[in-house]
Amino acid sequence: MSEFRSSNFIHDIIDEDNKTGKYGGEVVTRFPPEPNGYLHIGHAKSICLNFSTAAKYGGRCNLRYDDTNPEKEDMEYVNSIEEDVHWLGFEWDKKLWASDYFPKMYEAAIELIKKGKAFVCALSPDEMREYRGTLTEPGKNSPYRDRPVEENLRLFREMKEGKHDDGSLVLRAKIDMASPNMNMRDPILYRIAHADHHNTGTEWCIYPMYDFAHPIEDAIEGVTHSICTLEFEDHRPLYEWVLDEVGWWNPEPQQIEFARLNITNTVMSKRLLKGLVDENIVEGWDDPRMPTIAGLRRRGYTPEAIRDFCDRIGVSKANSEVEMGLLEFCVREDLQSKLESRNVVENPVKVIITNYPEDKVEEFTIENNGKVPELGTRTITFSREIWIDGEDFKEIPPRKYFRLFPGNEVRLKGAYFIKCTDVIKNDDGSIREVHATYDPETRSGSGFTGRKVKGTIHFVDASNCVPIEVRNYGYLMVPDENGENHINPESIEIPVAYGEPSLMNAEKGERFQFFRHGYYVADSKLFEEGKDGRKVFNRIVDLKSSYRPK
Repeated sequence: MSEFRSSNFIHDIIDEDNKTGKYGGEVVTRFPPEPNGYLHIGHAKSICLNFSTAAKYGGRCNLRYDDTNPEKEDMEYVNSIEEDVHWLGFEWDKKLWASDYFPKMYEAAIELIKKGKAFVCALSPDEMREYRGTLTEPGKNSPYRDRPVEENLRLFREMKEGKHDDGSLVLRAKIDMASPNMNMRDPILYRIAHADHHNTGTEWCIYPMYDFAHPIEDAIEGVTHSICTLEFEDHRPLYEWVLDEVGWWNPEPQQIEFARLNITNTVMSKRLLKGLVDENIVEGWDDPRMPTIAGLRRRGYTPEAIRDFCDRIGVSKANSEVEMGLLEFCVREDLQSKLESRNVVENPVKVIITNYPEDKVEEFTIENNGKVPELGTRTITFSREIWIDGEDFKEIPPRKYFRLFPGNEVRLKGAYFIKCTDVIKNDDGSIREVHATYDPETRSGSGFTGRKVKGTIHFVDASNCVPIEVRNYGYLMVPDENGENHINPESIEIPVAYGEPSLMNAEKGERFQFFRHGYYVADSKLFEEGKDGRKVFNRIVDLKSSYRPK
């Protein structure tokens, strides 16, 4: 694993601030999720950046919930966010709530009204859109823009006291309806919403808009560098306007934007992900196909791999799309030296070794990880009937196929050479079993130095194996001929599978390499709830990829 990058443009800004003493050498960041959904891999980039930046400079990073939208927020999401941050390996300095600052935000709004910088507007949403103008045409002033200060104060207090209906009035900033930046055209600062809030109950029926609340939250908490994704770049003038006009903080926090994370073959939007959950296209927020941190955790990804991925993609001001292959590469890099191997066959074919004694069972000692001797060895059994992987037998082999087919000899990994002698079929023409003979002189570990074979395949002992449920996940989204992403109808495959008996003793969340198939994890949610009570193992990632990191 590589260390967090010591140089990026955000750190360059902080270095310069430290040279000038702008914040007295202090660095305070925050991770400010809205608790309206589960976090995804894009949020992981922000988490790593904010927490690691604070750590680099010996500063502090707070977890702050931007809970200013009670209609969409839920404590389920709060709990999931905290689990995700801890799982990624970070600890916040303080856990804070934007709603704790509602009184201070209200005072700030009163300050703006008194200074003639905010007014209460009664335009309908449609009228407001009409007055706002377009990117090429300036907007028009609201007919309520010049209300007297006293009238604005009275109406705003009445809004707070619940005397007006939802949507009937809003508080707007008084800036410039001709501004080329649409965010500066007298934006809404407060709206009416008679809704229960998880933290404040029914105490408030007016709620601040994000663009008003965000800079005040940062300032109250002493945040020095407010790190946001690039879509907030056009909002920065409003961020600075709020702080300047309220005028209560010096020095003011500064907002810095970086490019958000986009990854191929998935969707990176809480709104769209929520739609997949609500429409039952996926099993839930933690479906292993989802790019949510909960889904990646259940899929078997490790926090070390995700942190490495976030490090490798770096910090940029330019939006780009990252290949899913890079994330998978980071997972393989992390897992390859950590996991023990197990023999599992999918879509199995039964092989009967006709010249092997019917009542004989042998034991073989094999390595748990051929690249890491420290992971030790284990014992597998071998008898007359075995299962091999469906991909390892072809009655009519394609060119350059070196596995088992009639007349061909292969090596059974850890056991003997066998040669296919016959194929027995069912009445419908399907293969019932394959017959083979073995060469007792080729026993693994015997020092045999005779003939060579090109193919090596694995097996499980039919008399000493267990049925398991293997879930091979593909990409959630695939592009069509026009390059547009659509739901992948083949994003999950559940083959018939048999594995070594020790897999029955696996614990939820335990990871293995299934020999030649990939890296797998015992499902943390449905481990014992597969078909017919079978243990469920999710494929984390397959073993090889054509992807090569730059």
